[in-house]
Parts: sequence; C-alpha cells; structure tokens
Amino acid sequence: MAKISIGLEENIAGLLCYVLGWISGIVFLLLERENRFVRFHAVQSIVVFGGLTVAEAVLSWIPYIGPFLSWISGILGFVVWIVLMVKAYQGTRYKIPWAGNIAERWAG
Repeated sequence: MAKISIGLEENIAGLLCYVLGWISGIVFLLLERENRFVRFHAVQSIVVFGGLTVAEAVLSWIPYIGPFLSWISGILGFVVWIVLMVKAYQGTRYKIPWAGNIAERWAG
C-alpha cells in the first residue's frame, strides 16, 4: 500500500474515512488532494452516511411507523458502516450501488 500525503497508508486512511460517518469523510476529503482511493472512500462516506442521517431525521417525523423505519435504517447503516470499513482496510474500492458512482465522479 502507498502512503498518502498525510503520512498514513491509503487503506488505513480509507478505513478512517468511515469511522465518524460523513464527518470523517469531509475531513479526509479536505486533507487528501491526490490519492483517488482515499478521496473515493471519503466521498462515498459523505454520500452514504449523509443520506442516512437525512433519511433518519425525516423518518423520525412520521407518526407511528417513522420511529420503526428509523430504527431499521439505523441497523442497515451499522451493517453498511462495518462492511465499508472492512473493505477499505482490505484495499478494495467497494461501491455501494447508488453512492459509489457518485463517489467515482467526485473523487476525481
């Protein structure tokens, strides 16, 4: 694995893009200007977990079924979070179907 400009191995930086969800994605997107692998994971983190954050906020306002749907979204988000961190650590550019295409375009 190659080192990136901030001194980390790219697979470690890719994993760290997901640790705090969209927040760590923004941090790594701002810090890493060159490495496409890290930028891909940073953008995918922003899109996936930013989208889940918005979805859970909207769902929480729906009476009766909203909290249940928000809970399901949270479980799904946790599973996706673990999978994405493991795949990034393994050095894989694993794409979530709708977010991965956006991440490839934005990562440069």
